[in-house]
Amino acid sequence: MAVYTHVSAEMMARFLDDYDTGELISFKGIAEGVENSNFLVETRGGGDGHRFILTLYEKRVDPGDLPFFMALLDHLAMRGCRVPRAIADWQGVQIRELAGRPACLIEFLEGISLSTPTPAQASAAGIALADLHLAVADFSGTRPNSMGLAAWRDLAERCAGQWQQIDPALEQLVSIELSDLEAHWPSDLPQSVIHADLFPDNVLMLGDRVSGLIDFYFSCTDARAYDLAITHSAWCFSNDGRNFDASLSDALLQGYRSRLALNDAETAALPILARGAALRFTLSRAYDWINTPVDALVTRKDPMAFARRLAFYSDPANARLFA
Repeated sequence: MAVYTHVSAEMMARFLDDYDTGELISFKGIAEGVENSNFLVETRGGGDGHRFILTLYEKRVDPGDLPFFMALLDHLAMRGCRVPRAIADWQGVQIRELAGRPACLIEFLEGISLSTPTPAQASAAGIALADLHLAVADFSGTRPNSMGLAAWRDLAERCAGQWQQIDPALEQLVSIELSDLEAHWPSDLPQSVIHADLFPDNVLMLGDRVSGLIDFYFSCTDARAYDLAITHSAWCFSNDGRNFDASLSDALLQGYRSRLALNDAETAALPILARGAALRFTLSRAYDWINTPVDALVTRKDPMAFARRLAFYSDPANARLFA
């Protein structure tokens, strides 16, 4: 989440006139994240609640993908997953336009995002991810992974000549890993719709209980085990990627497996999938680090935090942690 597009109070109030939300009291931009412009909106009166998230879709989100995301959230909610559904206006429309951007008013879910999760919370996240994979078994929607293996070389090439802004050693690491992953990436693993971005800040917690999964705008059809690898890379290290926490790793993997068993091929593939997850976020963060506008209300994320994870997963001695 972030803010790239300015919205005035008058624009926001006019937008809300078309919803059963009551009168606008306040709204403020949310600086976390890097993808879309987001605002916390508070109202009084109305029939749909009093706190909402308003999202303006920017950058990597294709407006043509928005119906897929909305249908996915509705499906997951109907299957009992705690996800924020899009709110329809008086005419039943979920996706509208504000300030020249596609816009959606979304349910506000209670809970906090974690910065230092505990093993109990990592276990709960693993269970929630498995439950998501089970819940989409009968979801008919599909979407290609726009940030999958096929996109990584293009991202790397867009950073060419600029790696020095981040770290002198990063270009060589990316080049070696990208070539190896392209040559050995598994293609025959069980597929489903996946979240593809389940970082701790996209999991809302009340104590040790997951109260919400949010930010589904990278959701796509890909290997379920890759989703687990992404989540592992996001949850099991210190924020700077320097320290791996085996207790978080064990809890996350055991939580997932308590709901959904991995087959032998998935288990064997997890080390290379984790390398891919680390490279994917190294590349997207590097691109954003270089290209984020200086006046954007957004917190840039350090690419080296995932480059360090990539180096960890690339060490053959660490492959056993997934067994």
